[in-house]
Amino acid sequence: MNYELIGKTVPAVEVTLNKGESMYSQKGGMAWQTEGITMKTNARGGVMKSLGRMFTGESIFMNTFTAEKDGAKVAFATTVPGDVIGINMEKHPNGFMLQKHAFLCAQPSVDIKVAFTKRFSAGFFGGEGFILQKAQGNGMLFLEVDGDPVIRKLAPGEVLKVDTGNVVGFESSVSYEIEMVKGLGNIFLGGEGLFLTKLTGPGKVIIQSQNFGDFAGRILGLMPKK
Repeated sequence: MNYELIGKTVPAVEVTLNKGESMYSQKGGMAWQTEGITMKTNARGGVMKSLGRMFTGESIFMNTFTAEKDGAKVAFATTVPGDVIGINMEKHPNGFMLQKHAFLCAQPSVDIKVAFTKRFSAGFFGGEGFILQKAQGNGMLFLEVDGDPVIRKLAPGEVLKVDTGNVVGFESSVSYEIEMVKGLGNIFLGGEGLFLTKLTGPGKVIIQSQNFGDFAGRILGLMPKK
């Protein structure tokens, strides 16, 4: 399997497959394909895993694209202006944590399941920060980033506090918790929301410059009321 990242504004990853090789994605993730690609839709991982994906806001069903001949191509595009990041899971034997909606596509040897925060109450009140996905296995995983990606390598004990909507993913060695914004004035007047995601190293963290939820909220506020 070879791949190429195409485009800058709303990019895509185009994957070249040999006969028998596959990629899978969320429903509607495929942008284009050449002849020689077949698609199969199923509840990847069984019923329980599929139902778990509902908690992340993803589709129950996944689409798997398989090459019937060498050199067949299939591409997966982002849904908003941003970037695509490829992660070689062989370099992350303990897995990689993903924020919901960050998954774009992956090889079948990469497994993705729902992962809950250690403290249920913190995640529950943290809104977007409650449910994560954990990717494990070997092969390539591709993430969708809204806006520009920012990659930080946290030292042991180093802390980074991020708006939950700006978290893309992080290595499993990074600890994660929800922290409430301090001060009544900051909560009611600051306009930054009630919660932050506290990430503590060591490990790599990927954040995105755009919080699409906030962006969509601003657009919605400008729409006519009638």
